Amino acid sequence: MWKSLIAPFLAAMPPVGSTQGTDEINVSKGGTLAGPGLAAHGYDVVAFFTDAKASIGTDSHALAHGGGTYRFVSQANLDAFKANPAKYEPAYGGFCAYGVTLGKKFDGDPRYWRIVDGKLFLNLNGDIQAEWSKNVPGNVVKANANWKQIHGTPVERL
Repeated sequence: MWKSLIAPFLAAMPPVGSTQGTDEINVSKGGTLAGPGLAAHGYDVVAFFTDAKASIGTDSHALAHGGGTYRFVSQANLDAFKANPAKYEPAYGGFCAYGVTLGKKFDGDPRYWRIVDGKLFLNLNGDIQAEWSKNVPGNVVKANANWKQIHGTPVERL
């Protein structure tokens, strides 16, 4: 089932870049004023928790952290992230949560998100999120185990 959902996207997906060279964080290609490529496609990862919505951050509230540049909608959100980045960073470096259950690193699209047990999870698209949502606890357990094996593996080797 998952192959039929993902195959069209794999064919069209450009490689995901990383300034660390090991693809531990899903970042856009290119640089930003703060340094490395955008993490979470420039969406404010704190706003998912505080506003329960996907909000695009600005370069005036940006921070280079862990190989990616995070953007925020406000100084307050930037300060919250600085105080506790682990609380707000997306699971699996922002790669698709369902993809990680399959041992893959697919792009995580912040428009398809869910907070589970205080952690932000992103998915590739709505169809994939629906598939992932059928067994969230089981998929999280499987993805956590897989992430230990694949987190330092370049995308093109998976």
